[in-house]
Amino acid sequence: MSEHIVISRADGVLEIRLNRPEKKNALTRPMYEAICVAFDQADADPAVRVVLLTGTGDAFTSGNDVKDFQKPAQEGPNRPGGGRFLPTLSKLQTPLVAAVNGMAIGVGTTMLFHCDLIVAARSARFQMPFTSLGVVPEAASSLLAPATLGHRRASALLLLGESIDAATALDWGLINSVVDDAALPEAGRALARRLAALPPQAVRLTKRLIRHGAPDVAGRIDEELVLFRERLASPEAQEAFAAFMEKRKPDFSRFS
Repeated sequence: MSEHIVISRADGVLEIRLNRPEKKNALTRPMYEAICVAFDQADADPAVRVVLLTGTGDAFTSGNDVKDFQKPAQEGPNRPGGGRFLPTLSKLQTPLVAAVNGMAIGVGTTMLFHCDLIVAARSARFQMPFTSLGVVPEAASSLLAPATLGHRRASALLLLGESIDAATALDWGLINSVVDDAALPEAGRALARRLAALPPQAVRLTKRLIRHGAPDVAGRIDEELVLFRERLASPEAQEAFAAFMEKRKPDFSRFS
């Protein structure tokens, strides 16, 4: 298990807290794997009725750790996102609640399309800057964002990488509610406890029914990952990553 993932249990709720605040909770492969283990445990344990996902400090997560982003391009066809995270997330049977504190960048936003209920702090900001990194969306967000938000709004987020605040995310239907920052931890737990107090099998079956008949999420995740791996090795992506590490503006003018 990763030292940067804190797991706790209370009142039928398994809470997963991203705990790397000095890096804005940027996700590493060990962190992804630890989350997957927690998801597996939740689905296998009848005492766990709800999973709550949140972050430590002033960020939900700034997305994938850039150094890990670069490794697949250097080491071969390894999946970004710690390998099995996205399939495990998309197939989670236990209801998943997110309490979004601060920035939710990249996978910090795309994972939300797989959450069942979401409460956000007023300071929360949501952004999917994949094209600016020379890569493509993941987590089936190219499918789920248009279905959730509409084509135009999804295009603004996925093509332009625009950032939206919590009020806009609420208006667009990305999240369920917005609370003051100080109230978020308890608001997230209260929402999770409310769900956990309901008949567990009825809740799980209802989640399955809501998801049933949806477009081919698993197929889109795989399709995106093929392109994502290819893009990680591209000159465009390497320029984007180099610029990030060197703290300069990337120059894409030589690419066609």
